[in-house]
Amino acid sequence: QVQLEESGGGLVQAGGSLRLSCIASESISSIYMMGWYRQAPGKLRELVSTISKGGITNYADSVKGRFTISSDNAKNTVYLQMNSLKPEDTAVYYCWAPNSWGKGTLVTVSS
Repeated sequence: QVQLEESGGGLVQAGGSLRLSCIASESISSIYMMGWYRQAPGKLRELVSTISKGGITNYADSVKGRFTISSDNAKNTVYLQMNSLKPEDTAVYYCWAPNSWGKGTLVTVSS
């Protein structure tokens, strides 16, 4: 199974932006779908966004219009551009591929 490694998390003020990266250990061009999930303290892990092999994207209602998922097959990397961040976006963000999870990167949004 593919290994995934996230980066790009950190502390940001409300209204700010961050870009998360997820580097895969192998080519992502044949993976039918990848995405991002997040888990806030005391809450269940939830879907944030997915991107299909054909480039079709999907977003949770809570992040639509603020987050953008993209992929770069040449770099085996999936990105999550997060704009207009809110305190409620604070969570550990996990990269996902079928049968694979990254270890997560912490995003903290201060008010």
